[in-house]
Amino acid sequence: MLQRSPRLSPHRSALLALLLIVPAQMIGTLMSLVIAPGTIGQTVLFLTKGWMLLLPIAWFLWVDRQPVSVPKPGQRELIAGTILGLAMATIILAAYWLIGRHWINSAEVRREAQRVGVLMPVLYLAGASFWIFINSLLEEYVWRWFVYRKCEVLVPGMAAVFLSALLFTLHHIIDLSVYFTDWRVIGLGSLAVFAAGATWSGCYLVYRSIWASYVSHLLADGAIALVGWHLLFV
Repeated sequence: MLQRSPRLSPHRSALLALLLIVPAQMIGTLMSLVIAPGTIGQTVLFLTKGWMLLLPIAWFLWVDRQPVSVPKPGQRELIAGTILGLAMATIILAAYWLIGRHWINSAEVRREAQRVGVLMPVLYLAGASFWIFINSLLEEYVWRWFVYRKCEVLVPGMAAVFLSALLFTLHHIIDLSVYFTDWRVIGLGSLAVFAAGATWSGCYLVYRSIWASYVSHLLADGAIALVGWHLLFV
């Protein structure tokens, strides 16, 4: 008589979850920006995005077997997220104005933007709006609610914060390497992404919800969108 195979240990389950979701983002980014930009790359990116959106909730329900609940945002979380987001936005804009605009080759950025089809103000604003309000929420759902929690199973406390921030940074390094050639911009940008990822994972560690990190994330992305507008259209 066949017996049911034993369930994976929490550590093995968390590691498997990370192996299934973290490379997906890198594959989608590589295909869409480097290996096969165009229809094929965008199709792969769409499929990997779908995988990343569906896997966490499916894992939560059928592997972790936990009930789904969406905590309401608390006042303290929203205030903390707003303060952090405004601080991040200020740092981003100041760093660009003082350093970045002297290092970044805007002609290269415009060529890459034209290649991916966003070198029109209307399209840029539409894409930026999606990125600020929707994509930031989806990233918090994937990278803090799911990835950070799985890192927390593997390593405790602040170690999980830094591990999840590192995993969050990997695909951004690819993005930065495509749009910029100056190693200083790539290095500084990667360090900034890591710091932001650590901050947002820290928010989840404190509040056990994504609302503080979401608010600060969308404000930071808003500052990045302003930088992009200046590079492309000013």
